[in-house]
This record gives sequence, structure tokens and C-alpha cells, in this order.
Amino acid sequence: MPAGFLTDWAACGRLDRPPHESCYLELPQDFGRRFAVFVDTEEEFDWTQPLSRESRSTKSAESLPNIHRRFKSQDVQPVYLVDHPIATDPRCIAMLRQFQEDGECAVGTQLHPWVNPPFEERVGGANSFAGNLPETLERAKLTVLTETIENGFGRRPIVYRAGRYGVGPNTAGILRDLGYEADVSVRALFDYSGESGPDFSAVKPLPYRIGDGALLEVPLGAAYVGPLRRKGRALYRAAGRIPHMRGALARSGLLQRVALTPEDMTLAEVKSAIDVMIDQGVRLFSISFHSPSVEPGHTPYVRDQADLDIFYAWWDGIFDHLARLGIAPASLDEILAAAKRAGPLAG
Repeated sequence: MPAGFLTDWAACGRLDRPPHESCYLELPQDFGRRFAVFVDTEEEFDWTQPLSRESRSTKSAESLPNIHRRFKSQDVQPVYLVDHPIATDPRCIAMLRQFQEDGECAVGTQLHPWVNPPFEERVGGANSFAGNLPETLERAKLTVLTETIENGFGRRPIVYRAGRYGVGPNTAGILRDLGYEADVSVRALFDYSGESGPDFSAVKPLPYRIGDGALLEVPLGAAYVGPLRRKGRALYRAAGRIPHMRGALARSGLLQRVALTPEDMTLAEVKSAIDVMIDQGVRLFSISFHSPSVEPGHTPYVRDQADLDIFYAWWDGIFDHLARLGIAPASLDEILAAAKRAGPLAG
């Protein structure tokens, strides 16, 4: 940590609450503007049906090399955040471990509690957010997964995402104890409290430090776009109390919340969000998607070949847009190294 870095760490100790303003980081100028891709690398499951411990198929992972080749051609080193079904599938281990050993990616952790032992909780609802589990059970599940990944991939994972973005009051402490250096569970501007999950609506899409400063948070990028964006959070929250109002605002072009993902977000929308984020001073852009989207029929975002064509065209368009803006890819190691030299965000 740079000399003279002072912050209220006590106000930054939980992942399920917005950080104190002093916890946001100003990355070094020589880091430039960079982007990173985080892949929720997971089993397929029917998103319209109740969660099930038996839903462990990883067939869609066979198509991961297709998107990986695209990333490699752009010098992008994605972070594959693997959950228990992936981390125990020999085919997936062999494929991702080879990518890792070739220096083409990093492998991190993603916890889906309903398919991750030990199995002590009832499946569904609030328990699908790992942070809602008792501390001992959240810790036990994350310990099992961390050790499973270390054994399968030959390296201990240092970056974590909670499935469904489900961090809780104990998550940061557990991650610290297990040796994690970064978390990417926070989805800036989004609120899952209506589903018993965390509320990130007040979190900016900027990196920040957690607890004693040992853990870095890199939120998933997002922005409000449209003429009303400067009052985005208040208006978006108010619009949520009126049926269909958020959709009406988006269709009118007045206000829309856009996350940096090809899933349910068009190329034009995400390009606009990136432009807004640049105006806001964002210098690290976190992009994310679910691995089953690389094969039709596993997510609501890619239902058929036409959707898959759109999915790949989205990546081509985003890479082109980022290149025109001078936003280069960053590996996980580069992000962590830059964060160690970061100072507090200038007011």
C-alpha cells in the first residue's frame, strides 16, 4: 500500500454493504484504461425451474474453446470462475488447466451452494445466496471448493465470485482466511434484496479495498445511460415501484441501467455504458458472462444458433469499440499489481 494511504477500513469490512468513499482506489496512471473478462464457469441448469442438487451437467463446457480462441486472438486472458461441478469434471479440469499452464487465463472460484458440499441446507430461495448461510456452512463450502480447485488445477485460487452475487456479512472474512486476494462478486448498481440477496445499488463500478485492505473488490461494470442518468439511482429505484416503468424508461431512451455483459444487453447499449463510464473516470472495466451461453439452449440469452451468432458479434463489436478507445486487456496479475500501487480515489 502506498505511503500515506489512509482510509476508514472499518467501513469497508463487508462485501454486502456499500464501501465508504475512502475505500475506492485510484489506479496508477501508467495502468491506463484496461478491461478484464470474468466467466462464470458453471453447470447448465434450467433457469425457469427450481434449483436442484442433481443439476450438474457440464456439457456446454465443450464449447468453451470457441470463445477462448476469440479471447486469445485479442490478447485477453479471461478469468474462469469455476464452481464445484466444473472443478470435479476431469474434462473441464484438463481443458482449463491447459489454458492456465499456457498463460492464457486465470482460474478462480465460484460458489453455487446448492451443488457444493457439504449439503446441510435446504435448497432454494434465500439459501441460493451463499452469504445467507450460517458462517460455519459458508466457510465449509468455500473451503471444500477452494481445496478442490487447488488439487485439480495445481494452483490455489485467489479470486472469488459468489454465485448469484450472493455475498454476505461473513464472506470477506472467510475469503481473507482462505488466502484470497480479490473478489468479483459485487454487481455495481444492482439490487437483489427483493430475492433475499445483497443490495449493490449504491456501489460504484470502481475497484475498492475490503476490511484491512488485503482484499480487492472489482465490481462488475455497469452504468446508467440516457438523459436522466445523473439521477439514475433515485429514478431507477422509484420506477421499480411502478409496473413496467423501468421498461418504459429504457424504451424511451431516457434512462436505462446497463451492465457490461453480452447477456440481455445489446452491443449498442454496452458501448453507450462504456462511454458513460469513461466520462465518470472509470479506468478498469469488468465484463462478465455465464459459460453455458457459449452453446445454444442452456441460458435464456442464447436459445438458438441465431442468438449465438449475435453473442459472438457482440464480442467482435465490443473488442473493436474498446480498441478504438485505447482500452487494453488486463490480466488478473496485472490488476492485482496495479491495485497494490493504488492510492485513494481523489475527491
